[in-house]
Amino acid sequence: MSLTVSVVAYIMLAVILFSIGSLAVLLRRNAIIQIMGIELMLNATNLALVTFSRLHGNETGQVFAFFVMVVAAAEVVVGLSIVVSIFKTRRSVNVDDASLLNH
Repeated sequence: MSLTVSVVAYIMLAVILFSIGSLAVLLRRNAIIQIMGIELMLNATNLALVTFSRLHGNETGQVFAFFVMVVAAAEVVVGLSIVVSIFKTRRSVNVDDASLLNH
C-alpha cells in the first residue's frame, strides 16, 4: 500500500507555515523571534518551489530552493550578528531598542 500526499496538501502546509512566520514577524517585538519567522517564511517558500518543481517534472524549483537556502544562511549570520551587537549595548533584543542606537 503506497501512501501518496497530494500537491494541495503540500501547498496548504506551505501557506500555513508562511502565515505563522508572517504573524511572528508582524506581531512580535523580539528580534530573534522575528528572524525565526523570516526563516519559517523562507522554508515555506522552499516547500512551494520544490512542490511545483516536482509537479511539473523539472529541477528548476529545486535549484531556486537551494539558492533561497544560501540566502537564508547569510541572512541568519548577518541578522544574529546585529542582534548580538544590540544586546551588548542595550541588554535587550527588543527591536524598538534598535532605533536608539543612532543617538
